[in-house]
Amino acid sequence: MTRILDGSSIASTLEHSVASRVSACRARGVHPTLVILLFGDDAPSRVYGGMIRRGAERVGIDVRVLVNTGSVSFAEASTIVRELNSNSDVHGILIKRPLPGALADEAVLQRIDPAKDVDGCHFENVGRLVIGGAKRAPVPCTPAGVLALLERSSLSTEGQHVVVLGRSTTVGRPLANLLAQKESGANATVTLCHTATRELERHTRAADILVSAIGRPRFVTRSMVAPHAVVVDVGTNVVPDAAAPKGYRLVGDCDYDALVGHCAAITPVPGGVGPVTVAMLLSNVVDAAERVSGTSA
Repeated sequence: MTRILDGSSIASTLEHSVASRVSACRARGVHPTLVILLFGDDAPSRVYGGMIRRGAERVGIDVRVLVNTGSVSFAEASTIVRELNSNSDVHGILIKRPLPGALADEAVLQRIDPAKDVDGCHFENVGRLVIGGAKRAPVPCTPAGVLALLERSSLSTEGQHVVVLGRSTTVGRPLANLLAQKESGANATVTLCHTATRELERHTRAADILVSAIGRPRFVTRSMVAPHAVVVDVGTNVVPDAAAPKGYRLVGDCDYDALVGHCAAITPVPGGVGPVTVAMLLSNVVDAAERVSGTSA
């Protein structure tokens, strides 16, 4: 029988802790504030932005979502970021990826003040993540969400063979690095697969834990997964559905219906990694605010 890993329940517990920390900041006159920048018209980004806004409201974090679906130059985007960097009332800045057009090289991400970079994308924070240890912060939100979901589901990565499907800078590569580090909640043997991997099914079937972050709806099929495996589906793919209220619905990278009853455990989409990712982002925002208020550990 396949265990369904309930990310929504885990996120609720995490958000309760975040809300307490927000209250402590507010008592010191600091109101944790996040600004989300959405450039372009990427549907999953809009969905994720809405999830973040609702989560922030639940825990008491002030949030602003700035949406620009038109053409934005690098200079214009950099000006927006520079103004947010200089605003002492803003503690976290999140630029949702993928970025369009002139911003696609992601150089604008490097304009974020590392202290306000709540998704760990600035080179300084990427370097701290790679080195690991006490000075590593902040952890990118989706990889942090995957690790938190596994840990709070009592699924150890210690000595396990984890196959990460997808090599993006937002999920695959940082997650593989985190899992390989010699520390609690990691210490795994990691295989990183991608679109050029030969005999992909041979690798995925060898996984004790399979994490898919490839961005292709229902890409992972039953034949790619061993019966003993835990499947963590990071994918958030928008597919047309005339019967749905909005004309579309969200599906993961994995063929959920085919895998339920086959593998040992699986995350649903929605309701799996997504809510935990949001909770970890909110925690990163409070981390930044606590440094200002003097309440950080």
